[in-house]
Amino acid sequence: MAVIGGAAAAVLSGALIAGSALAGTPAGNDGSAGVRTLAGPGTITCPDVASKLPAIPASARAEVDRNLALLQTQIKEANTRLADTVEGGPNFVDNAILGPLKDKRVATVNRIATAIGRTAAKPAGLDALAPCTLNAGGGGASTGAAPSAPGTRQPGGGGTAAGGGAAGGNTGAGTITCPDVASKLPAIPASARAEVDRNLALLQTQIKEANTRLADTVEGGPNFVDNAILGPLKDKRASAIDRIAIAIGRTSAKPTGLGSLAACTLTR
Repeated sequence: MAVIGGAAAAVLSGALIAGSALAGTPAGNDGSAGVRTLAGPGTITCPDVASKLPAIPASARAEVDRNLALLQTQIKEANTRLADTVEGGPNFVDNAILGPLKDKRVATVNRIATAIGRTAAKPAGLDALAPCTLNAGGGGASTGAAPSAPGTRQPGGGGTAAGGGAAGGNTGAGTITCPDVASKLPAIPASARAEVDRNLALLQTQIKEANTRLADTVEGGPNFVDNAILGPLKDKRASAIDRIAIAIGRTSAKPTGLGSLAACTLTR
C-alpha cells in the first residue's frame, strides 16, 4: 500500500494453493496491490483508500499516513489468519475474518476522514471502501473446509476452542468473557444516554458474535483464538468504549481508563 507522503507500496505475503495463480487483482495503494499468494484457500484484497482521498491538509498528513499504513497492516494480519486457519462453519471466512476486518477498516477510514475534516471538507463515503473480498484459489468458494495441513488442529482435537458462550449459548471447550463496562461508568448525562445505551448493547452483541465464531471454528495455528477471535473482538470493543467515553465527555468529564476493559479472555 502506498501511503500519502511517499511511503513505498507494500505487498502482502503468502502463497495460494499449489498451482493456483491470483489473476486480475487490481493495483491498490493501501495494501491491495501486487498481493502475493497464501498457503491456503485464497487471498484477501481490499479497495484502495489512498487514491480516493482529496487533498490532505498538512496538519492532517501524519495522522492520515499512520492510518493508511494501519490499513495495510490489517490486510496483512487478515491474510495471516486465513493462512493459519482450518475453517469451521459454512460462513467462517465471512464471520471470523472478513467481518472483523471490515469493522477495523471502518474505524480506520473514519479516523482518516475526521483528521482531514478538522481543517478541510470532510470526505464522505469512505465507509464504502471498508468491505474486502476473498479471491479463492483456483476459483473455489470463499467458504468451506480447507485441506488439512501438517500441524493444524483437527475437529474435536485437543485444545480446539469450539466453546460455549455466556452470551451465545455455545457448547464445547470454552466461553469468551469480557469485563463489564456499564458498572465502570460515571453518571451518564441525559444527552448521552441514548448513545451510551446503544454502544453498551453493541458490546453485548460483539461478545455473542465472538462466541458464535468460537463455536463454528476449528483452529489452525497455536495462536488462532487470540489472533482470529479475541484480537478482533478487543479492537471492536475498544472502538465502542471510545464512543461511550466521547459521548459522556461532550457534556461532562470524559471517563478515562475504560480502554483497559476492551480485552476479553477465553475461559475453558
